[in-house]
Amino acid sequence: MNNGNVFKYHGACTYKIKLNQWYLKIPPDLTSKYRLAQLDDYSGLRRRDFRWSPPATLSLRARVSDGNIPGTWGFGFWNDPFSFALGLGGMAQAFPVLPNAAWFFFASPENHLSFRNDKPSNGFLAASFQSPRKSPILIIPELTLFPLLVFHSWAKRIREKLSRVIAEDSFQLQVDVTQWNYYRLNWKTDRVEFFINKDPVLVSPISPTGPLGLVIWIDNQFASFKSSGEIKTGVLKTSTPAWMEIEELEIRNED
Repeated sequence: MNNGNVFKYHGACTYKIKLNQWYLKIPPDLTSKYRLAQLDDYSGLRRRDFRWSPPATLSLRARVSDGNIPGTWGFGFWNDPFSFALGLGGMAQAFPVLPNAAWFFFASPENHLSFRNDKPSNGFLAASFQSPRKSPILIIPELTLFPLLVFHSWAKRIREKLSRVIAEDSFQLQVDVTQWNYYRLNWKTDRVEFFINKDPVLVSPISPTGPLGLVIWIDNQFASFKSSGEIKTGVLKTSTPAWMEIEELEIRNED
């Protein structure tokens, strides 16, 4: 099923070029301003009403302007764990939750986004996260002492606990993302299968807990949570525009 009639457009420049083809662009900016272009199908919905559960398949063709865009970009399914849609005119979620996601994800070198020390933390990844649907505070009560995360020893302790609670799998991809490539992920109850140009690149036993929403985005932010306990977040200045082009987007349930 092509779900194009419910897509929401957000950010600097996100628009439909023609039938089933979209263009997402963030302009250059040398100030410390957050910039985002995003296409999704969950804005305005509560997490429990997100549209997708396994078995589901997402496929599309995509290319981006540069192989090392400052910030992040990608496409796949996620649960919007930090209620990010609120800032985009979406509906406020009741509280932040732990991540559930299956996606193709790029993070520039400033990012460090893995909770595990044996998994890649940036670059172009096929990745999957599975977490309990309970409030993080019920699982890790120390999170109530959020201000203490400024201390590396405390943050390191929290990161170690998160790594035991959040099941995570990823694989670093070697592909020229500036050229058109065909991407597909099959989200099943017991695994997620990732393909590029019909070749399998990862079969992960980590299957996220649904329901999840579709997200396709490009932005200039970074987040880093290193094993040392060092935490950094912010936005990256760029002197040139960055864009992503999407076509042949299809999402369907396999039931």
